[in-house]
Amino acid sequence: MGNRCEFWKEYDSVAGVVSYCELAAFNRPVNPDFLAKIGCTAEKRKECLGTMELNIGWGTVPGVAEAPPAPQPAPAPAAPVLACDPPPMVASTAVESARKKAATKAPSLQLLAILAGAYIALGAIMYTIVTNDLSAHLGDGLSRLIGGMSFSLGLILVILGGAELFTGNNLLVTGLLERKVTWKQVANNWTWVYIFNFVGSLLVVLLFFYSGIWKANNAAIGMRAVNIAYLKATLSWSEAFFRGIMCNWLVCLAVWLSMAAKDGISKILGIMIPITAFVAAGFEHSIANMYFIPMGIVLSQSPVLQPALDAAVLQGLTVSNFFLNNLIPVTLGNIVGGAIFVGVAYWSAYLRPASSKMANGRITK
Repeated sequence: MGNRCEFWKEYDSVAGVVSYCELAAFNRPVNPDFLAKIGCTAEKRKECLGTMELNIGWGTVPGVAEAPPAPQPAPAPAAPVLACDPPPMVASTAVESARKKAATKAPSLQLLAILAGAYIALGAIMYTIVTNDLSAHLGDGLSRLIGGMSFSLGLILVILGGAELFTGNNLLVTGLLERKVTWKQVANNWTWVYIFNFVGSLLVVLLFFYSGIWKANNAAIGMRAVNIAYLKATLSWSEAFFRGIMCNWLVCLAVWLSMAAKDGISKILGIMIPITAFVAAGFEHSIANMYFIPMGIVLSQSPVLQPALDAAVLQGLTVSNFFLNNLIPVTLGNIVGGAIFVGVAYWSAYLRPASSKMANGRITK
C-alpha cells in the first residue's frame, strides 16, 4: 500500500501478503504526542487496520490513550453445587417415585420384580461365598463387615440397574400419604412385586444349585449356605419380626440416600453403608430369605452334604419353618421398618401440610 511508516511491516509469504504494525504486534508503549510525530493519525490507523484485516483476517493498531473503562461490577458468586439433595427435596422425590411405581403395569412390573429377586439372590450368593471360611482368618466382626459389603451388590443392582423390590417399595406409603397413590395401587404393587421377587429368588436357587459352585472348597460354600438357612429358619417369631423391622429401616434408608445422591458413586456409597450395617448386625430381609432358606433346604437334601449334617439341621430346615418362623414375621417386620420408620416418619417431618394445626383439641386443615 506504499505505507511510509517506519513501524509498518509487510512481506510476501507462501500464504500471501502479511501486513502488521510493529508497535501493536509487540505491544510497544505509545502516547498521543509520539503518534502525531510519526504521522500516525486516526485516518492512517484506520487505513492500516483495514489492510491487515484484508490480508490476514484480523488486525490491531496502537490508539490514543483513553480513559480507562469504567469498572464492571464483580459477577455474583455462583450458587454452590450440592453433592446431594436436601432431605425435604428427597421426600418430594420419594413421592414422585411412588407415583411412578404405582402406575407401572404388568408385564413390566412382574419382569422388574423377577429381576429384583434375582439381584438380591446374587448378593446373597456373594455373601455366602465370601464368608464361607473368612471368620477363621479375620474373626467374626470383620467377616460380618466384609460379608455385608458383598451382599450390598444386590441393592446396588436393583437401584442402579432398575428393578422392583418389595422392601424398597414399602416407601410407596409416602405417595399414599401425599394422596398421589391409592390404597388399591399400593396393595397391587406390593402383592405382585412380592410374588415375583420370590420367583426371581427361586430362579437363582435353581441356577446356583445346578452350577455346582457350592461344591467348591470341599463343599464349604454349600455347608455355609445350609447353616445360614438353618439359623434363619429356627428363629423365634418375635426375633424374626423385630430383626425384620430393623432390617428394612436400614434398607429403606439406603434407598432414601440413593435418591438424595446426584452421581453413581454417591448412590453406591449411600446404598452400601446401610446395607453393610444390616447384614453385619444379622437383621432379617424377607426377599433375601426367599433365596437363603430355599437354597439351604435344597442343599440339605444333597447326597454330597447330608452325611456331614446334624439331624437337628435336617429337622429344622423345613418348608413350614421357612414360612412360619421366618418369612411371615420378617415380611411384617419389614413393612413396619420401611413404611413406618422411614416413609411415614419423613413424610411427617417434611411433607405434612403446613396448614395442619391443633384447634380445640382437634387436628384441622
